[in-house]
Amino acid sequence: MSTFKTLGLGEALLQAVDAMGFVEPSEVQAKAIPILLEKDTDIVALAQTGTGKTAAFGFPLIEKIDPNSKKTQGLILSPTRELCLQIAQEIKNYSKFIPKLNSVAVYGGASIHDQARDIKRGAQIIVATPGRMQDMINRRLVDISQIGYCVLDEADEMLNMGFYEDITNILSHTPNEKSTWLFSATMPREVATIAKKFMSSPVEITVGSKNSSNKNVSHEYYVVSARDRYPALKRLADANPNIFSVIFCRTKRDTQSVAEKLIEDGYSAAALHGDLSQNQRDLVMKSFRNRQIQMLVATDVAARGIDVNDITHVINYQLPDENETYNHRSGRTGRAGKEGTSIVITTKSDVRKIKSLERTLQTTFELKTVPTGQEICKTQLFNLAENIEKTEINNEIEQYLPEINSHLEHLSKEELIKKLVTVEFTRFHNYYKKSRDIQPIDPNSRGGDREGGARNGGRGTRYFINVGEKDGYNWMTLKDFLKDTLNLGRDAVSRVDVKDNFAFFNTETEHKEAVLAAFEDFSLEGRSINIEISENRGGGRNRGRGGNRNGGGFKGGRRSEGGRGKDNYKGNKEGNGGRDRRRRRDR
Repeated sequence: MSTFKTLGLGEALLQAVDAMGFVEPSEVQAKAIPILLEKDTDIVALAQTGTGKTAAFGFPLIEKIDPNSKKTQGLILSPTRELCLQIAQEIKNYSKFIPKLNSVAVYGGASIHDQARDIKRGAQIIVATPGRMQDMINRRLVDISQIGYCVLDEADEMLNMGFYEDITNILSHTPNEKSTWLFSATMPREVATIAKKFMSSPVEITVGSKNSSNKNVSHEYYVVSARDRYPALKRLADANPNIFSVIFCRTKRDTQSVAEKLIEDGYSAAALHGDLSQNQRDLVMKSFRNRQIQMLVATDVAARGIDVNDITHVINYQLPDENETYNHRSGRTGRAGKEGTSIVITTKSDVRKIKSLERTLQTTFELKTVPTGQEICKTQLFNLAENIEKTEINNEIEQYLPEINSHLEHLSKEELIKKLVTVEFTRFHNYYKKSRDIQPIDPNSRGGDREGGARNGGRGTRYFINVGEKDGYNWMTLKDFLKDTLNLGRDAVSRVDVKDNFAFFNTETEHKEAVLAAFEDFSLEGRSINIEISENRGGGRNRGRGGNRNGGGFKGGRRSEGGRGKDNYKGNKEGNGGRDRRRRRDR
C-alpha cells in the first residue's frame, strides 16, 4: 500500500497531511505526485470530480516552490469563484508548516485592487478564475512572465463555460519553458486542442477510462409523464428521508420554480442560479454546507465548483444537452470513497439520451419505478422509529416528567408507541392516502413516440400560445417546454415560430384535443398560459438561422393577454439570432 511518505513528499507536507487526517493517497494522487516531483514535465491527468485532484497537483506544486523568493512562481486557473476559493484554502492548509509560502485567490466579485496589493506583497502561488486573471493582466496588475508552473484545473469546465480565449491569452503571457499541468474530468476536443497547442510531449494519466463515470456512483432513471415530473421528485425525496442532494435544472426559470415549490411543500430547499447576487450565492452555499438546506436546486453554470462532502444524491430534474455535463453533475456525489446515487427523472421521448450516456460513460442505468404512497409511508415509518431509537435523551426534561407521566400513565406501552408515531407520521399518511400513484411508463413502447408534425412537414393543426421572446423563450426552449408538457413524443411538436410576446407551433391534427386539454386552466409561475387554434399556417420556421421569414397572417386577435394577439399579424420579425453550438439554456 502506498503512503504519502512513499510518494516522496517532504516533512513539512507530511506534517500537513497528518494534521488533515489523510491516510492513503487516492489513485490520481498516487499516479501524479511521483511524476511531478521527479522532474519538470507537462502532464494531462483525467480523473473524475471528487477524486483528490487538488492534492494531486497541490502537493508537488508546493514542493517545487521556493518560499524564500516573493515572486509569483505558480498559477492555478479554475472555472468558478467557489472552486477558486476552495483551492486557495486547500493550498493554505497544505502549506501551513511552510511559513514564508503565500497564496492569493483572484476572482470576480471582490476588489481587484485589494487582490493586486496582496500579490505585490508576495504571492508565490496565484489561484485565479480566467476572467479576473485576464483583467489583471490587461491592467498590468500582475506579472506571470516568470512562473515555472501553470495548472489548469477542471479544464473541460473552463472551456465549456467559454473561457478558451481567456486561457489562451493568459498562457501567452507565461514563459514557454514552464511546466503545464492539465487536470480534467473529461477530454473533449477543446481540451485536446489546449494540450496540443501549449504543452510539449505531456505525460498522460487516466484514472478509470476516459470520460467514464465514477465507479462509486450508481445511476438510475425514472420515466414519467411531463406533468408528473415534480410529483416524482417529491416522492423520491420522501422515499429517501436522509437525502442531502443537488437537483439540477437546465434553466434559471425552472431552478427558481422548483425550489419555490419544494419550499412551499415544506422541504428544506433553496435555489442557486446566475440571477442571484454574490452575497445571496454565498449565503445559500453556507447554509447548504451546514446542512441547513437539504435540497439545493441549481443550474449547471451556478453549481460548477461546488465541493460539498457527503452529498447522497444528485437528481437530474432535466437531462443536460451534453454527456460531459451529466458526468460533472454525477461527480458531486460518491466522493472520497463513499457511495452515491445519480437519479434521472425523464420522459419517454428522452430515453434515447440514457442509452447515449450509457455508451459514453461506460456504465449502466437502472430503470426504476417511482415509489408508491404505501412504500413511502413504510419507509418514513421505519425511519421515524430509527430516529427515536437514536435520539439522545435530554435530561433537562426530568423536572417535567412527573406531570407528563400523569397525563400518559393510563396508556399501555403499545398505545403510547402508536400515539407517538402517529403524531409524526400522520402528515405523510394523509397526503399519500389522497394522492394517486405515478403510473410507470414503458420506455420501450412505441406508442406515440414517432407521431408528430415533423414527419409530414409539420402540417396539421397550428396553435397560438401567449409566450414569446420576452418570456425568455426561443424556438428551441419553447419546443422543449411544449414537448415536456404535452408528452406526445419526440417529434410531435414542429414549426415553432417565436415572436416577441407570443408564438406558434404545429402538431398532427389527431393531437388537437390533447393539446387543448393539456393547457386548459394551465398556469406557469402564477401566469395563465393560453393556447388556441390559429389560422397562421406557418410560412417558415423561426429557427434562428437569419433570414426574414414571415409567420403568415394570424387572424384571431381575440387572445390578448395585455395585447399580445394582433389582427392580421404578418410576422416580419427576424429569427432568434444564431443557434448556440452547445444549446446552453442558462444565460
